[in-house]
Amino acid sequence: MAAAAAAAPRPEAVSPQWAPPGHERTGAAAALGDCEDAPVRPLCKPRGICSRAYFLVLMVFVHLYLGNVLALLLFVHYSNGDESSDPGPQRRAQGPGPAPTLGPLTRLEGIKVGHERKVQLVADRDHFIRTLSLKPLLFEIPGFLSDEECRLIIHLAQMKGLQRSQILPTEEYEEAMGTMQVSQLDLFRLLDQNRDGRLQLREVLAQTRLGNGRWMTPENIQEMYSAIKADPDGDGVLSLQEFSDMDLRDFHKYMRNHKAASSELVRNSHHTWLYQGEGAHHVMRAIRQRVLRLTRLSPEIVELSEPLQVVRYGEGGHYHAHVDSGPVYPETICSHTKLVANESVPFETSCRYMTVLFYLNNVTGGGETVFPVADNRTYDEMSLIQDDVDLRDTRRHCDKGNLRVKPRQGTAVFWYNYLPDGQGWVGDVDDYSLHGGCLVTRGTKWIANNWINVDPSRARQALFQQEMARLAREGGADSQPEWAVDRAYRDARVEL
Repeated sequence: MAAAAAAAPRPEAVSPQWAPPGHERTGAAAALGDCEDAPVRPLCKPRGICSRAYFLVLMVFVHLYLGNVLALLLFVHYSNGDESSDPGPQRRAQGPGPAPTLGPLTRLEGIKVGHERKVQLVADRDHFIRTLSLKPLLFEIPGFLSDEECRLIIHLAQMKGLQRSQILPTEEYEEAMGTMQVSQLDLFRLLDQNRDGRLQLREVLAQTRLGNGRWMTPENIQEMYSAIKADPDGDGVLSLQEFSDMDLRDFHKYMRNHKAASSELVRNSHHTWLYQGEGAHHVMRAIRQRVLRLTRLSPEIVELSEPLQVVRYGEGGHYHAHVDSGPVYPETICSHTKLVANESVPFETSCRYMTVLFYLNNVTGGGETVFPVADNRTYDEMSLIQDDVDLRDTRRHCDKGNLRVKPRQGTAVFWYNYLPDGQGWVGDVDDYSLHGGCLVTRGTKWIANNWINVDPSRARQALFQQEMARLAREGGADSQPEWAVDRAYRDARVEL
């Protein structure tokens, strides 16, 4: 480890050269007008993967409670902090004051598929960015990490220890089901996307993809129907009457009693988180600074984003197709800014403006990253499941996806999970960003993810950054990054 660390470069201090002419990076405190306090607008059109119907049904079957350790730690900070960090009753009553207005988010132009441009992200070396697709806006950078940096990241992850990646514990799933107030008729109507009064297998599959952590296939659904006697005629289609006669408690019991094998999970991998803030290993800091120069986003946004996630997929590992960021409806809020929202909502989601994915080794067999609908002319979620072929299934149908990226050590790929809103901020979730990890057929696959977190509410993101800056000032130079960021994600098991 010492040799690898010594060989790795120190943080660099150069700027990329691809910024458009006349464009200047706008700092978090740049004032462009009065801060808006309007409520958060829905991020997705009422259709497909981000529709309100999809969201509500997904909450019923999944209960995506992301463990909000951050909020707990901040609550403890406010409630039990010592006198040196406690702002005092008078200051707490006054509040933090108006937050600054944030400047526009930078977004790299794709130009056309295959377009290449030269950038300088480290001293005395050029990198080349190649456009892989326009929908989503996806790029590849060979050699973003050195071989030594890749080996060091793997070594640090092994030293810290990796845990099995989980989607949803059964206990939380049952608790969620008990809290939902959705009638069986409403549930049927939400599932019945084509409004023909009959639930086709693909309609059920489209909405229950996460189940209780188990990947649902047509065979799974029919097996469940048979076990709970939900489909008397055995045609694989449920009428409204058949659905109404079904006791949902039988469904819960069936899911509880059928533990999924690793190969049947939505995700089969192990992961850990590596701190990248002030005081971190110099290679971790160097990578974060390199990502900062690549994205041209403000330092406040990048530094307050999630730490580096390192993932190991063993032979047989996979991750079925998913999107990295969730829609924000009135029932949801971004995990990273929940504290400053001063709102009570039942669900949280990870608001990830960008994904930067690093390949840490060469994979002997399989393990590609697939984008099933990249650059399709149109998007329709129901078209993902046709003739018993589910394009989201990365164990069986990766070869049928539109775009596959082969893992090569040191290469980075990055993409935007949201469309622009036309005003320099976050717009709708990009349906085309659907992606997954193909089955590893031989060897082991190591990757790392840097997610850049941005709240769709510009005002709330500004308030969050202001509050984190205040806590950093009052808590000392190195206290805020450690407890507000690293510990918040250290034990996280639930991801989109």
